[in-house]
Amino acid sequence: MTFVCGLFLFSLCGKAQTASFETATEAVQNMKVGWNLGNTLESVKSGNNGSPEDFETAWGQPVTRPELMRMMKNAGFNAIRVPVTWFQHMDANNTVDAVWMARVHEVVDYVINQGMYCILNVHHDTGADDSAWLVADESVYNQQKARFESLWTQIATEFRDYDEHLLFEAYNEMLDVKDSWCFASFNASGSYDAAIATSAYNAINSYAQSFVDVVRATGGNNAQRNLVVSTYGACSGGGTWNPHLKDPLKQMKLPNDNVQGHIIFEIHSYPNVKNIQSTKSEIDDMLDAAVTYLASKGAPVIFGEWGTANDGENDYEVRRANVLEFARYFVQKSKEKGIGTFYWMGLSDGQARLWPVFNMPDVAESILKAWYGDSYKPVLPVVEDFDYDYTVVTYYSQWSELNLYSGDPLSLSQYKGVRVELAETPQSGLLSVKCYGASDGKETYNGVSSEQMTVNFNSGSLGQSVRRITLQCGKGGTNTAKVVRAVLLKTDGTEVETSLSPYWGCRITDIEATQNSSGVSAIGSAECYDRPLGWWTLDGRQLETAPTSAGIYIHNGQKVVRR
Repeated sequence: MTFVCGLFLFSLCGKAQTASFETATEAVQNMKVGWNLGNTLESVKSGNNGSPEDFETAWGQPVTRPELMRMMKNAGFNAIRVPVTWFQHMDANNTVDAVWMARVHEVVDYVINQGMYCILNVHHDTGADDSAWLVADESVYNQQKARFESLWTQIATEFRDYDEHLLFEAYNEMLDVKDSWCFASFNASGSYDAAIATSAYNAINSYAQSFVDVVRATGGNNAQRNLVVSTYGACSGGGTWNPHLKDPLKQMKLPNDNVQGHIIFEIHSYPNVKNIQSTKSEIDDMLDAAVTYLASKGAPVIFGEWGTANDGENDYEVRRANVLEFARYFVQKSKEKGIGTFYWMGLSDGQARLWPVFNMPDVAESILKAWYGDSYKPVLPVVEDFDYDYTVVTYYSQWSELNLYSGDPLSLSQYKGVRVELAETPQSGLLSVKCYGASDGKETYNGVSSEQMTVNFNSGSLGQSVRRITLQCGKGGTNTAKVVRAVLLKTDGTEVETSLSPYWGCRITDIEATQNSSGVSAIGSAECYDRPLGWWTLDGRQLETAPTSAGIYIHNGQKVVRR
């Protein structure tokens, strides 16, 4: 494809050959703290057909805009990892679809044009699902070597003129033939099989070597670009409950390279934070292992992903104090060891990315102050900084619902009702306001027949609280309603305006944001998609119940690790 850089970005886009790239160690230091653009370009959907937008939004995220990267840069993040899944965009000859490559290129430019570092990878082509074609096994490596090298030849050629701000990452969380997490062959009989483990570790090192050789062979700035290779499963060696936990680090080799000092090792970590002191001990052990078994081989280390386990529940909602303490400790201790950190996606998630704002600003602040110091005052816009007009809601399935309110239960001793305001009178029978009461089965429905509808809460039908309020569309097909705002009515006569969001079966389009007195910056209109509810596998399959087997899943838009 043809790519044109603005003149003021010429030095970042790197059309001229860079005389000498910074070393990998310098890059890790200069990246400071990073963030993952998760559930976006790496999303997998059922069927291989669709536009880049269809794939990019398949897991509940909006189409990425440059404003999101500007927000991250202004806050103090200096690196973005861009996970990308490729197999659904490759033909029988292993050629990547040009339209998909162009979209990946565009998103990379959003990052680079802010002066940030960007790590571009091969993501859910690996992992624990049927879609994975990159498996840590010597025979699979031999079968897929040509395809893997063809893919990286295409990616590297596309971006070979970019300067040192762009890094390539060979593969994500590659597992063995048993889909074993924690260490190779963990899922085998007896929780360890030496033959499977040996094959897996040999294969990981072979993939890493192929990656380095192929990228270097494409020439240009790729001859000295900093490259990232991960351990088996991106395992970090955290924990002491099994003697094989450190094997992925011990068995990882530094690939042979014709330039010195341009390789980075990557690991991931999602510890349980229910007991924060135990978590800190695990972090200390994990960091020591990273230095002892990886950095000692001659390459710096990064946590390409990190966060909390979210094992069946949202840690941020359930134990926030522990999450904040964990985030600060993790970044501080990693910085002391010279290890880079890239938080996994949750700081700005779903609709928050559209505006864009932080939906976990306190975690972002903990991360940034851990790196820059307590005196650092990050710019962290939140939804309360803006006044919004939600101009169009499109319903495309029967009984779809838009959240007028979702959050902590509203006590009926403090709240007496809700008012929804529309831009025009809806079709007869199209819409109703649904209130979810204190427990299942307690709910009310009120048809909307005018531009302004007030619903009074009924304790006899709802109980003592309301846990969710939606605008429900009762007709199938494509229907529209123009919504201006929703307001909670308190018993003391005051009003509280809410933020609208998709619940299921709907999209919000053309959100107009106006800066209020506490705002940070103006935002234009854009589009938001509803996020998937329930449990999803990484290959786009929805599960009827919560999974019981080990692996990584998407639950209500969040990454959940089952061990």
